[in-house]
Amino acid sequence: MRPVIFFLFVMLIFNGGILAQDAKEPWNSSQLLEPATLAFRIDQNQTDNLLILSVGPGAVIKGSVDIGPAHELENMEKLKDYLKNTSKDKEVVIYCGCCPFDKCPNIRPAFKVLQELGLKNAKLLNIAKNVKTDWLDKNYPVNQ
Repeated sequence: MRPVIFFLFVMLIFNGGILAQDAKEPWNSSQLLEPATLAFRIDQNQTDNLLILSVGPGAVIKGSVDIGPAHELENMEKLKDYLKNTSKDKEVVIYCGCCPFDKCPNIRPAFKVLQELGLKNAKLLNIAKNVKTDWLDKNYPVNQ
C-alpha cells in the first residue's frame, strides 16, 4: 500500500510542476501553431487574414515581416508600431527560431505585446529547436 501512495504523491508533485511550467509562459497550447500547418497554408495561399512576423534575427518564412530581435527595445517599439492599426481579429503569428523556446530571448516579450494589444488570434510558431531545423531543412516556403 505504501508504494502506491508514494507513487501517487510523486505523480501529484510532477503534475503540479508541469502545470506551473505551463503557467509561466504567456501563451497556451492552443496558441501554438505547428510549422507544417503554416507551411501548408502558405503553399495553399490561405494567408488572407494572416500576418507573419519574425521577432528574431531574420524573416526567412515566406510572407513574413522582419521586425528584428524582440529583446531589443527599438524592435519592441517597431512591433507595437507595426501592429497599432491591425484588426484585433487578425491572425498574427510570431516566430524567432534562433534557438529552442526555453532559451529564446525574443518570443516572450513579443507575445506579451500581442496580448497587451488585445489581439484575439495571436499565435506562436512552434519552433522546437531552431528555424533551420524546423523550417529550412524541411524545405518549407521561404522569402526570396
